[in-house]
Amino acid sequence: MKKYKNKEFTEIIKPILNIDEFYELKKISHHGITRYNHSLRVAYYTYLITKKLHLNYKEATIAALLHDFFTDEVADESSVFKLRRHPNHALENASKYVKLSDMQKDIIKTHMFPVTFTPPKYTESWIVDIIDDCASIYERSYTIKKQLSAAGTFLLLIVVNFLKYR
Repeated sequence: MKKYKNKEFTEIIKPILNIDEFYELKKISHHGITRYNHSLRVAYYTYLITKKLHLNYKEATIAALLHDFFTDEVADESSVFKLRRHPNHALENASKYVKLSDMQKDIIKTHMFPVTFTPPKYTESWIVDIIDDCASIYERSYTIKKQLSAAGTFLLLIVVNFLKYR
């Protein structure tokens, strides 16, 4: 939370951060980070972009924070099925804690378009969909880069030791 120092952003998301179950997202790995940190990233960039475009940035920011607000995982589901199903899980879960507007429901429900077949209705929904995609790609590539770096270091140590004891 330290890197998101914008006071208005912090005030907007504070009610969600006070939900105990939301903190459970800190325990769930998501693209090499936690689902909590991923959700914060998507919410922060949604805030910046929707505010700059004079859109409904407060509602969009809250919905972006809640877009992956689910803790249940079904182990035997395929990855594509999970991708299609999780927006509904997030919407159902978020609705337990927050009174959502129609736009916020649309943002959560359509944030995986085109994997889920229903296109977003609102400009804010499209923005969250795109930001979520970009954040996911960044997080995944950063994780892969760290893994490749570790693998490269390991291989280098093997080569050095091989040459040393030859």
